[in-house]
Amino acid sequence: MPTPGWLAPDAAERAASPQVPITPFFGEGYSPVVTSPNRTLYKLLSLDSQLTPCRRQELLSQLELCLFSCQGFFLTQEKERKKKMKLGKVEFCHFLQLIALFLCFSGMSQAELSRSRSKPYFQSGRSRTKRSWVWNQFFVLEEYMGSDPLYVGKLHSDVDKGDGSIKYILSGEGASSIFIIDENTGDIHATKRLDREEQAYYTLRAQALDRLTNKPVEPESEFVIKIQDINDNEPKFLDGPYTAGVPEMSPVGTSVVQVTATDADDPTYGNSARVVYSILQGQPYFSVEPKTGVIKTALPNMDREAKDQYLLVIQAKDMVGQNGGLSGTTSVTVTLTDVNDNPPRFPRRSYQYNVPESLPVASVVARIKAADADIGANAEMEYKIVDGDGFGIFKISVDKDTQEGIITIQKDLDFETKTSYTLRIEAANRDADPRFLSLGPFSDTTTVKIIVEDVDEPPVFSSPLYPMEVSEATQVGNIIGTVAAHDPDSSNSPVRYSIDRNTDLERYFNIDANSGVITTAKSLDRETNAVHNITVLAMESQNPSQIGRGYVAITILDINDNAPEFAMDYETTVCENAQPGQVIQKISAVDKDEPSNGHQFYFSLTTDATNNHNFSLKDNKDNTASILTRRNGFRRQEQSVYYLPVFIVDSGSPSLSSTNTLTIRVCDCDADGVAQTCNAEAYVLPAGLSTGALIAILACVLTLLVLILLIVTMRRRKKEPLIFDEERDIRENIVRYDDEGGGEEDTEAFDMAALRNLNVLRDTKTRRDVTPEIQFLSRPTFKSIPDNVIFREFIWERLKEADVDPCAPPYDSLQTYAFEGNGSVAESLSSLDSISSNSDQNYDYLSDWGPRFKRLADMYGAGPESLYS
Repeated sequence: MPTPGWLAPDAAERAASPQVPITPFFGEGYSPVVTSPNRTLYKLLSLDSQLTPCRRQELLSQLELCLFSCQGFFLTQEKERKKKMKLGKVEFCHFLQLIALFLCFSGMSQAELSRSRSKPYFQSGRSRTKRSWVWNQFFVLEEYMGSDPLYVGKLHSDVDKGDGSIKYILSGEGASSIFIIDENTGDIHATKRLDREEQAYYTLRAQALDRLTNKPVEPESEFVIKIQDINDNEPKFLDGPYTAGVPEMSPVGTSVVQVTATDADDPTYGNSARVVYSILQGQPYFSVEPKTGVIKTALPNMDREAKDQYLLVIQAKDMVGQNGGLSGTTSVTVTLTDVNDNPPRFPRRSYQYNVPESLPVASVVARIKAADADIGANAEMEYKIVDGDGFGIFKISVDKDTQEGIITIQKDLDFETKTSYTLRIEAANRDADPRFLSLGPFSDTTTVKIIVEDVDEPPVFSSPLYPMEVSEATQVGNIIGTVAAHDPDSSNSPVRYSIDRNTDLERYFNIDANSGVITTAKSLDRETNAVHNITVLAMESQNPSQIGRGYVAITILDINDNAPEFAMDYETTVCENAQPGQVIQKISAVDKDEPSNGHQFYFSLTTDATNNHNFSLKDNKDNTASILTRRNGFRRQEQSVYYLPVFIVDSGSPSLSSTNTLTIRVCDCDADGVAQTCNAEAYVLPAGLSTGALIAILACVLTLLVLILLIVTMRRRKKEPLIFDEERDIRENIVRYDDEGGGEEDTEAFDMAALRNLNVLRDTKTRRDVTPEIQFLSRPTFKSIPDNVIFREFIWERLKEADVDPCAPPYDSLQTYAFEGNGSVAESLSSLDSISSNSDQNYDYLSDWGPRFKRLADMYGAGPESLYS
C-alpha cells in the first residue's frame, strides 16, 4: 500500500478550494501514512466508505497544511536546538506535531472520517480495476546534518503481499546518487545534504516489478520530492557598499538613498526571507525605513563646512527582525553637497600697494581675494570698483581658477601728475541662494590704496607716429620733417636724436642730433620702396641708457620717371591664309609710375614702320591697341618672321615714351585659324648638289681631321726618349703630385711582390713607344741586392704572423714596421758628431754637386779653420 507524500503549500490551497479538482485520488483500501524528518510514522486515520474521495482529499490537505506550520516552527529553531538539546529531541518534535494535529482536527466532524466506498476505475479497452498507486508530493528537509540517511517516504503497492516477490525501482533526477529506495520495502532515503537554494525540487519515477519475471506489476508513475526550506541564508546587499549625497542644510526626512537586501530563502514559506532594516551606525544624523530601506536625514541644518561626510552601517535582518534571524550589513557613505550658505568676506579692511610709474599698460598691480567657505560654483566671485579716484586708470577682473580679483593698469601712470590712487572694491557671489539671504548680504567691500613711485623715465615723443611725405625727385639733403621729444622727469634733461639703422639699412635718411630734423641722404625711388618706416631714438644727455622711441612713416610721392612698356612678352602669329584687316594681336602697356588720375597710354607705329605693307596698328583708346594685317598671301618660305616696332606714350607730365618691338611669326593654320607649325621648311635643295653629295663631303672633312690629330700625336711622342735612363740628371724635372692613397683597402696603389720577394729587385725600364700589353710580355730582368739577414728574418716572421692571424683582413695589406736592426757599424750619423770627431772622411766632392749643395760643401768640405772664419 503506497504512502502519499506531503502536499506543497500551493497544492494545499488548491485542494481546499472547491472549484479546483484535486488529482490524483486515493484508491480504495489505502491509508495515508505521514512521514516526519525523524523517521517516525504516525497512522492518522483509517478511511471508510462513508467519505467521498474529494472530501477525503480535502481533509488530508488541511492536515498537511497544519503539519507544515508545525514543521516551519520546528525548522527555524533547529540550529539553536542542536546546541541545547542532546536528549529528548525526537520526543519533543513528536509532541509538537501532536499538538498541531489536535488543533487541526478540533474543527473537523467525526462523521467525515467514516469509511468511504470504493469507486470503480476505468481504463480504455479494459475491465474495471481499482487504482493501485497513490502519489502526492514528498518533502525533505534541507541542510540535514545527521549521520544516517534522511528518511523521505515510503512507496507500497497493494499487489505487494510482503513475501518479497515485488521490488521497487527509482529513476529520474538524483536517483541512486541522492535518493535511494529499498527495493523490498519501498522506503526512500536522501543520502546527501540538500540545499533548496541550489535545487528546489526533484522529479522522479517509481515502478513496481515482479522479482522473478522482472516485469512491471504496476504502470510507471512520476512524483516530485520538494526540498523544504529552513532559514540558512542571511540577507545580502548585492549593490553595497553605497555612496550617496544630500545637500547640506536639508530638512529632516530628506531622502538620501535606498538600500536593498536580498535573501536566498523561500519567500513563500514562513518569514525566512522577510527582511527588516535598521541603522547600526550614523545616528542621530540619519535614519532608515525598516521595510523599504530608504535612508533619510534625521537632523536639520547639517553644515558641510563643519563635517562633510558620514559613514553609516545599515543592517538587514530576516525573520521580520525576530530573535534567531540572520542578518547582513553594508556601509553607506553619505557626502553633504555644498549650497551657497556662506557670504564672501575680505580678510582685511584695507590694502596698500606700491607701483612704479614706468609699469606698462595691462600690467598686474595687485591680487586680492575674498574668502568663501563654500566650494565650486557657490564660491565663484565677482569684483568691481564701486568708488575711488582710479576710475579709468585701473580695472579689476576675476581669475576663474583662483577666484582672485586682479587689479591691472588701463592707462600710463605719471608720478609728476598724480602720486596715489584710492579704490573701493566690492566682492559678491555670482549666484546667491535666496533661502539664505536672511543670513546677511552676500557681498563685502575693502579699500585698496595704490602709491605711484617715481622712476627715471626715458624721453617721450610728442606724437606716437609721425607721417611725412617727400617726392622721389627731391634732392639729397632736403628737409623732410621734424620730430620732438622731451624728458618727462622733473630734471628735464636735454635730448639727443638718432635713427635706428636696423630700420634704415640703406641709410636713405639722416637726423640732426639736437633739433630732430630729418633730411634725405640718398636719392629716393618710389618704385623701389614706396614707404619707409623708420624708428627715431631719443636719449637723455645726462643718462644715455634712458632711450625713447618714436616712429616715422615717410611716404615717397611719385613722379613720371618710368616709360610705358608692353604688359607681357607677346607671341604673335599670323596665318598664311590670313585676310586683310584681320586682328592678329591685342596689346596693352604697363607703367611703374602711379599717377593720381590713372594711366592713359597712346599707341602708334614708328615712323619707319608706318608705311609697311604687311601690318597696321589701331589704338583702341582704352590703353590697348590691335594689330591688323594689311594684305594676304603670307608665306613661310618667303619670310617666316616679321618685326613690328610699336611706339607707346604715357599721359604724365612730362610724358615719357618707349618703342617696343612685336615679333610676328608666319604659321600654317587649320581651318579654324589655329596655328599648326611655324617652322620654315626647305622645299628646294641647292642646285647641283644632292643629299648623297653633301654626306660625302662631310665624311671627307672628318677623315682629314682624324689624320691631322694622329700626326700631331706621333710627333709629340717622338720628341721624348724611348727608354728612361736612371743616370740621367733629372734634378731640373721634379714633378710634384698631391695625391693621397686609398688607405688599407687600396691594393692597387702598390706592388706586394716587392715585399714577398726580398732577395731580388725588379729593375725594368719602361719604353714609351710600346703599349702596356706588349710590356707585360717582356721578361723582366732582376738584379741582386745585398742580403741582410736580420731584416729578412724580421719581415718573414711578421709575414707569417699576418697569414695565421684570424682577425686579419681577407686581402693583402701593407704593414710598416719601424725596425732599425741590431746596430750600425757606422754608429751615429749625426752631423754634430761628425763635426766634433776626428773623422778623416772627405766631403770635398760636395762642391761638385752644384750650387744647391754649396752650404753642405762649406760645412764639411773645408778645413776647421774655415768653419769659424
